Amino acid sequence: PHWHTQDEQLTVISGTLYVGLGDKFDKRAAHTLPSGGFHALPGKEHHYAFTNGRTIVQISGNGPFDITYINPADDPQKAKM
Repeated sequence: PHWHTQDEQLTVISGTLYVGLGDKFDKRAAHTLPSGGFHALPGKEHHYAFTNGRTIVQISGNGPFDITYINPADDPQKAKM
């Protein structure tokens, strides 16, 4: 789970994207977005997303784009090598 400072708009180009809200990852609580699906998230909305297969998603919004992870250990930029 993470959040962005700015609003974010998601459009599923192909495949299926699952989006959930909150600070805890819960597959059962996620909303299904099929190909062609759209979802708007306001800035600072805590959320998570996942797929079960190949999926192409277009993400748009006003920059700069940032990601703040609820659990800092989930941040791949800070992963220990």
